[in-house]
Formats: sequence, structure tokens, C-alpha cells
Amino acid sequence: MKKKKQEKKKYNPTFTIFIITIVIMIASFIFSILGIDAEKAAVVNGTLETSLSVVNNIFSIDGLQYILNHIASNFAVFEPLALLIISLTGISIGETSGLFKALFKPLRKVNLTIITFITLFLGVLGSFFGSSAYVILIPFAAVMYQYIGRNPLVGAMTAFLGITAGYGTNILFSYDDYILGQLTELSATVEIDKTYQYHLMSNSIIMIVSTILFVIIGTVIINRFLANKFPRKYKLDDEVVVSKKGMIATAITFFIMVAIVIYMIIPGLKFPASGALLDFESDIYVEQLLGANSPFRNGFVFIVTAIITACSLVYGKVSGTMDSNHAYGTGLSKSFKDLGYLFVLMFLVSVMASVLEYTNLGEVIACKLIDFTSSIPMTGLPLIILAFFIIVLISILIPDLQTKWTLASPLFIPLFMKANITPDFTQFLFKAADGIGKCFSPTFVYFIVLVGFLEKYSNKNEQITIFGTMRVMLPAIILFTIFWLLIIVGWYVVGLPLGSGSYPTL
Repeated sequence: MKKKKQEKKKYNPTFTIFIITIVIMIASFIFSILGIDAEKAAVVNGTLETSLSVVNNIFSIDGLQYILNHIASNFAVFEPLALLIISLTGISIGETSGLFKALFKPLRKVNLTIITFITLFLGVLGSFFGSSAYVILIPFAAVMYQYIGRNPLVGAMTAFLGITAGYGTNILFSYDDYILGQLTELSATVEIDKTYQYHLMSNSIIMIVSTILFVIIGTVIINRFLANKFPRKYKLDDEVVVSKKGMIATAITFFIMVAIVIYMIIPGLKFPASGALLDFESDIYVEQLLGANSPFRNGFVFIVTAIITACSLVYGKVSGTMDSNHAYGTGLSKSFKDLGYLFVLMFLVSVMASVLEYTNLGEVIACKLIDFTSSIPMTGLPLIILAFFIIVLISILIPDLQTKWTLASPLFIPLFMKANITPDFTQFLFKAADGIGKCFSPTFVYFIVLVGFLEKYSNKNEQITIFGTMRVMLPAIILFTIFWLLIIVGWYVVGLPLGSGSYPTL
């Protein structure tokens, strides 16, 4: 047994990603040769249409040409990499200036339970901003835990689980809720109910309640089944001397910059630049603020980085910790130390994602699973539980939320409505299951980002692996899965209102 464990440690993340990519390529060859395909349903011009989804063989001439033509260009425009570099610039200057040490010093005496609660809650709130939350909160949580004398590995994993496992809920609706709602409405009106309309407040009650319960119960889960696997105390490098003048000046800078950002996302004020960060091509505010063409959404990571950078520079200047241009310049790169390995992982993940996209393997398997669910004569709780786990499985190959719901909603929504289950409840179930699936998906780029940060902060005598990370988080993920099933099943059985005029059943 010991020899087997030692052998497993040799499968480092780079090798694992390479093997997964090879498996995808071989599977595309086999599926293509066997002619395995699937029917894909879509709503087109108000009618439900089906088309054939086939697997593309990566070993064909077109496939090999695709890899060679796109291997560099795909990485060059790989959005997670760009967002991470921008975010780490702000984290770096915050560390170098001493601002983070001063900011987190009061938390050193705070109980770990409270720290976990705060980190999980920030993760759930961060999901409002989509994928940007990962590149900000994972490194930020690791640094925070490090400076308060806690294990940064636990901090990074707590932030990741808060965003991912908690993605199905929030105290505010997000742009993803809006987009999913549009797909839900299309699928509901095409065959079953022409009068159905999705409302952003349809799931407001279950979201608020589940957010509160998720953070409270999640705190217990993290502390008892995850944090205990690591040393709780983390050796601090030095003592922290807090500059009161620096903190006051930093607080003033922070509130001024936040006020400016808030002003620029409020439309219609009779002053210049009102609403400058909004996309006025849209008539709906949530889309203006968080839509695909919104300056606020597209520039959110840069905005956060700019605020952190400005506050750090002010603190460094006033406190005297940064007194030269050289200190400012070099301070922007401190957090990049020991992260070369992460950038290699992200390159390999970009290749894997490109191969998976070309082969269309994920879509074909997803359509097969969706068809399987709709073909089984189930209603009520069996249907809810089956659909939950089917979505979890699909999320492993297709992490993107909107892509999955585009494939699933045309069949799932009518199927659930025929079983007397509302579209609003079905959408909530989908988001909860989606988050659980991405918690352990090696094709989910931000899971790989987590692995990279674990490597950065780990004891160099220990080897961080992809499956080792999954194994460490597995008990917490299982308990979060049980939590979501209890919430979903309990709400359905009791028949509690989901939100404004919305219930689990029709």
C-alpha cells in the first residue's frame, strides 16, 4: 500500500494534464471511428429543433492542423491567464508595501471559525462577478491566511470551495442568473407554457436562505473535514509594525476610489462620467453592469487591482516602507515568485481545452446524458436527484455554465414542467449541481489555478497533485453535495416559496 501511495505522488499535475489530453484525443479517435453521435436540441425561432452532434477526430489532418495553428494563439488569448497576471500585480504591491500585513494583523487573534466564515462568505459573494472572483480571491485568501499565521493552503481551498460549491446561490442575482433565465424562458414557452416569464426575483428567497445556511454549515465542514488535514499554525516571517498614519491615508484613498467606481456604475446622474462603466447598448441594468460588453465586468479585475495598487502605494509612501521608484517597480512582481509552475500548468490546460473543444467530445457525451435523463420515465424526487447528478457529470467535461444550460434547458425544462416542477426550481437545481461538478473537474481552469497556488505555498517536501488535491477536498465536496440535495429536496417536499410568486411546483 505504501509503495502505491508513493507511486501516486509521482503523477505531478503537468503529467496528469498531459495524460488527460491524450485520453481525450484517443477517445475522439474511437468515438469517430465507431460513429458515436448524439441529438442536440435547441430552441430556434420559437420552435424546438434537433441537430446531429458528432465527434471530430483529432488525429485527422484537420485535427492536427488545428492543434498546430492554434496552440500558441489560444494561449495568447487565454483569458484566465491575463486576469491572473493583472490580479497578481495588485496582490504583489499589497504585500511589498506592508499594507496586507498591517491590514490582517488584527485577524491574528481571531478564531479560525470566524476566518473560515468570512472567507466562505466572500467566496459566495464573489461568484456575483463570475470567473473574476477566482483570480482575486484565491491568491488573496492564501496571502491573508499566511499573514495571520494560518495555513495558506487552507485559505486557497476555502476560497475556491466558497466560489464554486456556493455558485448555486448568493444574496444577489447575477448576470449568469439573467442569461440562464432567458434560456429557461425560451425552453418553457416553446412547448409547454406560452405565458411563462422568468423574473430575476423568482429564486430570491431560496437564494438568501441557502446562502446563510451554506456559509454557516460550510464553515463547520471546512474546519472539521478540510482544515484539520493541515497544520493549523503557519510560521510568520517577522513582526508587523502598523503605521496609523499610513492606515488612515489608505482608508481615505480606498473610500475615494470605491466612491468613484460606484458613481461610474450609476446612470443618469447630472455630472460627467456618470455610468461610464456601463454598456448603454442594453436596456436592462444587470446587462449594462455585467453583460458581455460591459466595461465594468470586463475591467473588474483591473479595477480591483488599481484600487489595491493605489492604496498600497499610499501606505508605502506614508509609512516609509516604499521610498523609491525601484521599490515601487519591483514591488509589482513579488507574488509572481514560485508561480512559473502555474503558468506552465495554464499553458497545458489551454491546450487541453482547445483539444476538447475541437473534438466536440464533451458536447456529445453531455447530449447523451441529457437524452438518457429525458428517456427515463421518472417524476418527483427521483427525477430531481437523477438530474442533479447528471449535471454534475456533465460539468466535469463542460465547466462553462451557459454552454451546459444551452444544451440541457431545451429538454430539461419541458421534462420537469411535465413532472409538475417549475422552470425556476429547475434552474436553481442546475446552478447548484454545476458548482459541485466544477469542484473536482480537471478541465476547469480555475481548479488548475488552485493547484498552482497550492504548489506555491506547500512544503517543498510534499508534492501537490491534481488527484491528491481532489482527494483532500473530497470529504468537504461530498458534504456540500449532501447539503445542496437536502436544500433542494427539502424545499420541493415542503413546497416553500422560491421567491416572488414562485414555487417548486406548478
